[in-house]
Amino acid sequence: MEVGTWAVVAAAAAAYLAWFWRLSRGLSGPRVWPVLGSLPGLVQHAEDMHEWIVGNLRRTGGTYQTCIFAVPGVARRGGLVTVTCDPRNLEHVLKARFDNYPKGPFWHAVFRDLLGDGIFNSDGDTWVAQRKTAALEFTTRTLRTAMSRWVSRSIHLRLLPILEEAASEKTHVDLQDLLLRLTFDNICGLAFGKDPETLAPGLPENAFASAFDRATEATLNRFIFPECLWRCKKWLGLGMETTLARSVAHVDEYLAAVIKARKLELAPGSGGRCDVAGAAAHDDLLSRFMRKGSYSDESLQHVALNFILAGRDTSSVALSWFFWLVSTHPDVERKIVRELCAALAVSRGSHDPALWLASPFTFEELDRLVYLKAALSETLRLYPSVPEDSKHVVADDYLPDGTFVPAGSSVTYSIYSAGRMKTVWGDDCLEFRPERWLSADGARFEPHDSYRFVAFNAGPRICLGKDLAYLQMKNIAGSVLLRHRLAVAPGHRVEQKMSLTLFMKHGLRMQVHPRDLAPVIDELRGADAAARPATAPCA
Repeated sequence: MEVGTWAVVAAAAAAYLAWFWRLSRGLSGPRVWPVLGSLPGLVQHAEDMHEWIVGNLRRTGGTYQTCIFAVPGVARRGGLVTVTCDPRNLEHVLKARFDNYPKGPFWHAVFRDLLGDGIFNSDGDTWVAQRKTAALEFTTRTLRTAMSRWVSRSIHLRLLPILEEAASEKTHVDLQDLLLRLTFDNICGLAFGKDPETLAPGLPENAFASAFDRATEATLNRFIFPECLWRCKKWLGLGMETTLARSVAHVDEYLAAVIKARKLELAPGSGGRCDVAGAAAHDDLLSRFMRKGSYSDESLQHVALNFILAGRDTSSVALSWFFWLVSTHPDVERKIVRELCAALAVSRGSHDPALWLASPFTFEELDRLVYLKAALSETLRLYPSVPEDSKHVVADDYLPDGTFVPAGSSVTYSIYSAGRMKTVWGDDCLEFRPERWLSADGARFEPHDSYRFVAFNAGPRICLGKDLAYLQMKNIAGSVLLRHRLAVAPGHRVEQKMSLTLFMKHGLRMQVHPRDLAPVIDELRGADAAARPATAPCA
């Protein structure tokens, strides 16, 4: 190589290093490497990503910036990532400047094949139109009744018999798998009125459920690779992109048949369940959207798929962490069981506890379970179902803490970290303490600010199904804990799986034991007797 060429290379290297030095000085997060940016750190901490982000945020006061690729022209725009859990920043991004922080083109491209322009994968007017329609439906009591019907049936006809069999035969169950199946059956029933029966005896495989799982896994696989790479693989029909195409085709075919049949059932004078009777019979979301307006079959498919994706994994994952935490905190378990018994004694009488187990919970009974709701909320604070989320920056902006975020970059808000900051939750932030959600007398549930507790998102995109999720989780948790005591199987390791959803890496193997309610009943009767006024002696 000639001297002149060497001089050019040396000058370019010097210029790059000078540029990189200035870049790295302006980034407050983990170490950034030449060219590779923060990629080495991401790879190194692939198995403990969420805890790594927590540590970074604690060291930097709740916000830091890093870049994925340290390349001029990219690093300060598309490659720049601002990571935060500061409640002020979260409110700014999720509410105050909502329009400046959409999901963005990258997120939309990743999920486009599976979710299309559905409510969870759209921005702007498309999102607004679907949100308005969905919001009206989620406020109706009939939807709450439909959810309760599907959940109670799955609990009492499927989940409880499986747990009773495990208890009698002294075998382990993978509770995470059972809960995933249960919530999948429930959300399919609520979304489009069909029960895939994945929690039926023998835990059978279901073609639609399997195709949906494969499509979801292949879609999430796109987050691992640069967009240009997975697009190339899609064009060439290679690897997981082939799996995604086949699985989406199977899912679309199944839903197309459901939609076709439903249209016939809802058509006036069709001879099926129609008109007023049909409206009563079909209280699922798909039928409700059909009656609200003229949607194409493709749009209706995306409506159903978006709600299935949102409603299945989130509740089941939250319940898995809940049962694990409760099994390792016996005092919390005792308080939950006592509350369950006290609520049922009020509505069904304390003279015959067998009546407590005879039928599903009513809405009124579930509403009384404030300590259980506190324990579920505390679980979601420590183990949110979606641990991290991100937004695209449309225009240059400053966050409330003074951080400058340029257009084209992204903001990742760490929901997992938000629940583990001493500055927000106090010195006991890592403790599982449901009492932090209760009034001083323990009688009322007291929610925290939605920008401190972001498990259900916040702002205009706050989860529409929040109340339904609590209803489902309280019903499942209460039904199980009233009848069984659970313990982690010996030798089973509970670890996080690095995914967009906070699954347990090895599932949740649990021992199932019958619940002895006699001590709780005696305690309640003793408390009742002590509360009665003493009878005055006769003169």
